Amino acid sequence: MQRLSGKVAIVTGAASGIGKATVELFRSEGATVVGADVGEGADIRCDAASESDVTALVAEAMSRHGGLDIFFANAGISGGFASISEQTEQDWAEILRVNLIGPFLAIKYAAPVMKARGGGSIVCTASVAGLRSGAGGAAYSASKAGVINLVQSAAQQLSGTGIRVNAVCPGLIETGMTRPIYDMARAKGQERRIGELNPLGRGGEPEEIAQAALFLASDESSYVNGAALVVDGGLSSSHPTTRRFDIRMI
Repeated sequence: MQRLSGKVAIVTGAASGIGKATVELFRSEGATVVGADVGEGADIRCDAASESDVTALVAEAMSRHGGLDIFFANAGISGGFASISEQTEQDWAEILRVNLIGPFLAIKYAAPVMKARGGGSIVCTASVAGLRSGAGGAAYSASKAGVINLVQSAAQQLSGTGIRVNAVCPGLIETGMTRPIYDMARAKGQERRIGELNPLGRGGEPEEIAQAALFLASDESSYVNGAALVVDGGLSSSHPTTRRFDIRMI
């Protein structure tokens, strides 16, 4: 049975990684999918954090397919691992623009058309970095923490509409964004150490996050709303030990 048969979906960040895997999975499950990305390789060019681009994207889905049932707000950027003291205001502004304003725009413009259709599912990509520190740079982590709170707020504000809003929180997944980490480990012959901090002892695959997005998009999660679904191999089930420095070094 195709779990998304007859559904119309938008996926941002669709040209690679989690977005691409999700587009393929949604289509295999019967959905009509509009894949959007700022670069090449998707159905539509779209800056997911541009209000005009997002309004045009939703309008295109409505015009082509007559409605919208699912919006997977997945587009995001890392911003690197520079410390707070090394980052600039512009660094923070761009990371927050893409990672947090993007999902806000998805919710703002998808919700009215979903309400007219009787309901729908909005899924936003957050991260385990949004749960606590240590899994990403400060700006990235702050932006993803914002996404988690955003879906909670939106779920409340959309009460009674039939629209569910949830987040998926990936751990370390091999995508274009994390490729430098993987490439560095492989170059040093340390590939086996990737994901060693989680109980499964490995990194994740984009397809594993796509399966979580499918669950949240489908009727199988019909009673899940305002939630942050963690998919990280168990990484966030424990608190890491803080690295301690010799007081003489400070």
